[in-house]
Amino acid sequence: MAAQGNGQLEAGSSRATPASDRVLTLPNVLSALRLVGVPIFVWAILTRHDAIALVTLMLSGLSDYLDGKIARRFGLESRVGQLLDPLADRLYIATTLVGLAWRDIIPWWLVAVLVGREVLLAGVLAWIRRFGQTGLPVHFVGKAATFNLLYAFPLLLLGQGEGGFARWALPIGWAFAWWGVVLYWVAGAIYIGQAREVARAHARALRT
Repeated sequence: MAAQGNGQLEAGSSRATPASDRVLTLPNVLSALRLVGVPIFVWAILTRHDAIALVTLMLSGLSDYLDGKIARRFGLESRVGQLLDPLADRLYIATTLVGLAWRDIIPWWLVAVLVGREVLLAGVLAWIRRFGQTGLPVHFVGKAATFNLLYAFPLLLLGQGEGGFARWALPIGWAFAWWGVVLYWVAGAIYIGQAREVARAHARALRT
């Protein structure tokens, strides 16, 4: 996801660049609107209003790109944005996974694979908090994984329709999904390596 703040997995990392305390900024408004769209998407996907669900997903992806771009371009990074942006991203991924699995568009084991990575990473983040680190820097692999998943979901939804376009969208959607799953776990392994470096640095500091 395009993190508004400074490429942080969570706000508050010791490696963070300065962020303001401003609340009412355009990137924050975009992130808040994405949060408003979450219940709309859940209602649409569960009640089979696929056009509304698809438009909501597409608008979410567009706003995700724009809020990060605007924040970096105009120096509008904020602590509120660092919280809202990843929260909206995770909510959309979680609700989309559950909604698509509920509709039998994707298998439940795929949901478990992706949620399992999030649970593992939550444990890693809880571990490094013991060393005074509250986040890890986001890297390209993690962003690429999210990019693939956000493209996969609407394509998989489009693939449920009829006609040539649906037959074209479905395999491409699954290609994005599989790349996203692999990169998601590769990113998780990289984050674990970063967490180990945090622990080693802490141990070295105690010895000096």
